[in-house]
Formats: sequence, C-alpha cells, structure tokens
Amino acid sequence: MRIIPFLFLFWSAVACAQKAMPRPNILFAIADDWSFGHAGAYGCKWVKTPTFDRLAKEGILFNRAYTPNAKCAPSRAIILTGRNSWQLEQAANHMNFFPAKFKGWVEALSENGYAVGYTGKGWGPGTAKDENGKDRLLTGIRFSDKKAPPPARAISGIDYASNFNDFLAQVPKNRPWSFWFGTMEPHRGYEYGSGVKAGKKLSDIDEVPAFWPDDETVRNDMLDYAVEVEHYDRHLGRILETLDKFGLAENTIVVATSDHGMPFPRCKGQAYDYSNHIPLAIRWPLGIAGANRKVDDYVSFIDLAPTFLQAARVEQRKSGMQPITGKSLFEVFESSKSGQVIPQRDHVLVGKERHDVGRPYNQGYPIRGIVKGNVLYLRNFENGRWPAGNPETGYLNCDGSPTKTLLLNQRRKGEDKHWSLSFGKRPVSEMYALWNDPDCVRNLSGMREYQNLERSLKSQLLGELKEQRDPRVYDRGFIFEKYPFVGDWNDFYERYRSGKPTPRTGWVNQNDYERRPLD
Repeated sequence: MRIIPFLFLFWSAVACAQKAMPRPNILFAIADDWSFGHAGAYGCKWVKTPTFDRLAKEGILFNRAYTPNAKCAPSRAIILTGRNSWQLEQAANHMNFFPAKFKGWVEALSENGYAVGYTGKGWGPGTAKDENGKDRLLTGIRFSDKKAPPPARAISGIDYASNFNDFLAQVPKNRPWSFWFGTMEPHRGYEYGSGVKAGKKLSDIDEVPAFWPDDETVRNDMLDYAVEVEHYDRHLGRILETLDKFGLAENTIVVATSDHGMPFPRCKGQAYDYSNHIPLAIRWPLGIAGANRKVDDYVSFIDLAPTFLQAARVEQRKSGMQPITGKSLFEVFESSKSGQVIPQRDHVLVGKERHDVGRPYNQGYPIRGIVKGNVLYLRNFENGRWPAGNPETGYLNCDGSPTKTLLLNQRRKGEDKHWSLSFGKRPVSEMYALWNDPDCVRNLSGMREYQNLERSLKSQLLGELKEQRDPRVYDRGFIFEKYPFVGDWNDFYERYRSGKPTPRTGWVNQNDYERRPLD
C-alpha cells in the first residue's frame, strides 16, 4: 500500500532533476544530396565517414530514416516545421515562397532563449519573409565568412568548422545554442576524376545500382561523389573536436543526416528508396540511454521538430508553430533497446509535388507513397507526364552529370533500358520489395500474389493523406501548380519553346536538352 506514494515521489524527483539539467545545445549537421547506406557505419567501404561512424557508435544509428520529399527546399521545410510537404502550401514546392504562417523550430528556439546560427546552406532555394516583408532567419544568423582552399575544384571554399567556432565565440556563457551546419556537398557539380585523384579505385565500389550501367564513367562519378561526402564528414569531425575541447559534448544533441538522396538519375527528386531513404545518426550522451544502438524504427524528418522542441522545453502549443504532424523521438532516446523500439513506428509517408521548371504550364509530377514492412508503394497521380521533366527542356528535375549524359546518349543510340528506368514514363502504381530490391527495379504492382498487400498499403496511404488534409486527395492538387516560382522562372517551358529569353538552367548540361519532344 506504500508503493504508490513511493513511486510518486520517485518520478517527481526524476522530473525535477530533468528540469534542473541545463537545456541541451543542438548541432544539426545536414549534408546536401547524400544517400542512405553510404557511410562506414552502414557497411560501405568506398565512402569513408569516420566522424559519422563515431556518432553512430556513441549514440543511435537509424536504419530506416526518411525524408518525405526528396528535394532541397521542401525537405528542409519539413525538417523545420514537422509537417509533411503536402501540408505546407507553397513550401511543398522547390524554388518557392515559404509561407509566413509556418514557423520553424529554429525561430521558436530563438524566441525561447537560444542563440541560433548557421553556416553553409540553410533553407532554400526560395524566398522566406515574415508578415511584414522582412527576411526570416529560418536557420539562424549566418556565419559563412571564413574560407579555406577546397580539396577539389567543385567543392565549396566555405570553412564550415571555423565558422562554427566564430558562432560559438559569440554565444553568451551558459546560454543554450542551436547551430545548423549545412554543407553544399555532395551537391553537384563535381571535379571529374577527383575520386581517383584522391587515391580511390574504381574497384573499391562493391556494387553499382541496377538502374545504371556498370560503367567506368558511372564508377568515376560515384567516387567523385564519395570525395564530397567525405568533405562533409571531415568538417563535422573538426566541429566535434571543438565540442570536446570546450566540454560541450555531453549535453549537445548532434544530428548527422542529409536532406535527400544523391544527385544522380532516379535518385534525387524522385520517390524511390535511393531518393527518400537517408543516413541518420544522433548522439546525446546526457539524453540517450545506451550507446552503439542500431534502431529499425521508421522515422521521418517530421519527427525532428517535436524532438528539438521537447529537448528545449518549449511546448508545441506555445511555440507559435502550426500543428506538428511528427512525433518526438524521446521514446526512442529513453529506451536502451536496439532493433524495433516503438512498435507503432512501423511506416513513413513520402511524396512530392512540383520541383524544378521545364514542364508545360508550370506543372509538377505529383507522387504519394508509403514505406511499411520494408515495402514501398507509390502512386503517380499524373503519370502521363515525364517524371524527371520534359526531354526537350533538358529533364530539369535531374542534375546534369556524366552518369546522366551516359544514359541520354545510350537512348540516342537505341539502347533505352537504363534511360527508361530514370527518365521514362511510369504506371499509376508501383510497389517494390525493399528487402531484395532496394534499387526498386522490379515493380510488383498488379501481380496477383501481392494484390492484398498493395490494396492494404494504398488504403492506409490514402486514409492518412485524407486525415492530413492533403489537397491532392481532395481533387485540389492543382493548387500546387498555381503557386508561382520565385524569380523569373514562371512559364519557362512556353517561353523556351517559343524562342523567348529564359533564365540559364545551369544545373544541367546543354546537351541534356533533346532536339525535339519524345512524345
């Protein structure tokens, strides 16, 4: 009979102790265009990531972390708001306006006593202003003035780690801080052959994805990408050294991740596993139970905002943010288990609307999908359109690269196997068994033996989208194509085809443009 009062006193003491502990610092380290699996902690041999591996060993390595939208601006908007992209109006799109009504967690922390800053790439590309037309500090105050010679020509000269030191130097003593460390790497372009120049060998790559040819050009391209991932990892390592030096490591949440998949055909800007499945390691010695944990729970970028708010002791309802869809990761943190920790974390949603320009009437390529039980189900709502952008305007939703050029030239020679996988039109429904087909090249949709599974996944997907008031499932998906692009990008397709001046599409090669439409 005396147990209940004892337990009450015990948990009251725990709660008081938590409140007495200083609020944690937050280091959010995000690479630009880095795919899941390409780290030593995931068993990769050709991409060297000792810092990421260290974080995984000292904290949690997530095996099933996803961004709901595999493009820079919408993915980062999701991170900041804790809402899926189809819940963010204009911010669902790329090169967009970020609506003032959607506050992010960095802004909320700033209003609640945190010093906030960033280096490199924050949110974007796009325009973000408040109700008064003033530029917003979505990721904090900029610290990017320090420069250093890059290890390859195409790598940014920003000295990210030194800029973090500049930020830290101006933070008042005993004040918690949040710093967004966003590299430009491994975003394109690359210095071709930089991987081999750095001492890597084409044979280091154990397997080329099945949707590309196993070709010397592709392997070189992959190694050049590896060099840029390693650049991110080195700067992260220098930042961790600073945390150690000043005794900040114990109570700093370090999140190491990427905004979406690698900038290659069929990856970035699409909705396959190479698109949305991202690396994620989190370390927080004072707040995470155990170490060297490998967690199989499905987690989404929508879960980061509520996690950071909870850590900073900022109530969601008082934060000024719109209702958050994601769920805090604290339950995962507080368990010492590996594997599946929270049974309810058994799926994530993915999708996209409009990314880059280049389709008629400013159209996008809308997709929604669900990943559950290691199965990916996708629904292509406008499958008559070109998924990577129109051929005659350069497939503008796929960055120019040696790999892209190779696939396009193969098609021009009559070999369209790999081109079709990356650029060809798709059926309404797709379904892939990720346990034996992570490359997503064997579509199981429509097969009799999988029809019950497909029906179940489709039903759950559409049901949750309705709960989230997704305009796409309420026959109002057209609204995403009515939102204007920022700058001079509106009606690009019509202007280009009529010979009128258009902005330069520098992220693709000029020979990516087909001489005439392919349909």
